[in-house]
Amino acid sequence: MDRRTLLAGAGSLAATAALTTHAAAQTSAKIEKPKLTLGVGGKPLLYYLPLTIAERRGYFKDEGLEVEINDFGGGAKSLQALIGGSVDAVTGAYEHTIRMQAKGQDVRAVCELGRFPAIVIAVKTERAGEIKSVADFKGRKIGVTAPGSSTAITAQYAMVKAGLKPNDAAFIGVGGGASAVAAMERGEIDAISHLDPVIAKLEQDGAIKILVDTRTEEGTKALFGGSNPAAVVYLKGDFVAANPNTTQRLVNAHLKALHWLASATAEQVADTVPPEYHLGDKPLYLRAVKNSLESYSRTGIVPANGQESVLDMLRKLDPDFANATIDLAATFDGSFVKRAAG
Repeated sequence: MDRRTLLAGAGSLAATAALTTHAAAQTSAKIEKPKLTLGVGGKPLLYYLPLTIAERRGYFKDEGLEVEINDFGGGAKSLQALIGGSVDAVTGAYEHTIRMQAKGQDVRAVCELGRFPAIVIAVKTERAGEIKSVADFKGRKIGVTAPGSSTAITAQYAMVKAGLKPNDAAFIGVGGGASAVAAMERGEIDAISHLDPVIAKLEQDGAIKILVDTRTEEGTKALFGGSNPAAVVYLKGDFVAANPNTTQRLVNAHLKALHWLASATAEQVADTVPPEYHLGDKPLYLRAVKNSLESYSRTGIVPANGQESVLDMLRKLDPDFANATIDLAATFDGSFVKRAAG
């Protein structure tokens, strides 16, 4: 073990110990709703890995929570479930909170999980000669987890930057796992905007050529010009107001997961998640994890410049946002993260 790894591990242990101390101090606070239903759009995707880590390492139980996780076909569907009242909380894209505020709905993030989108836009290898960049997407079929989800939004933003309109391509929902791989390999789509481990599997099979890669800080800056927060934990404002202690415990668990991931190896991650997440190929999953570890939040805080970046993206994509008044401060409540971290 080198000095850098040792120091990172020591820092993570110290952070986790601090969280445990603060959690113990909160045990006297009544949990208003110990049984929660949480929505997610494609749980096996590495975009949502902090949620799986919190679940599998028992962080929810440590916080006195019993969390039932409902896995939907895409992030847009989990948002619909929250608005419809069938789930209490969601791990989903930060941009959903801005969309809801524009519609007069108080939906707020309470913990950042992903600091980079970790979304990859790629073209089917056999069509790489004719589709050389995103600018060639007009009239094509683009596979996404679900229309309206972050994978679709990112592809649309890349198209607008390339001089196209957001609706110049057809967006096909292909789900979050093996169905997405199958859709590409069967030729049902021309390109894909998706996440690991789906992207890693398609890369290994030689099925795609990557055009845009936001799994790293460099790739994120290339597309967005700077920070662009991805997955967060979000809830309705009235739920947060009525259940502050429950919300705190939920944030505590996710922050513990982020601190564990900060020093975890790909092997430790692979051994923690359910075996079916490996898509039948553990070495492939290990590579996918290594590609994605940089993308997870280090602090749980959505930075102000990241909030501005996401709003700018939405303004470029949706005419309804052109003149909308958005209070970004109302889309993220960092008080729970700050209390958890002390």
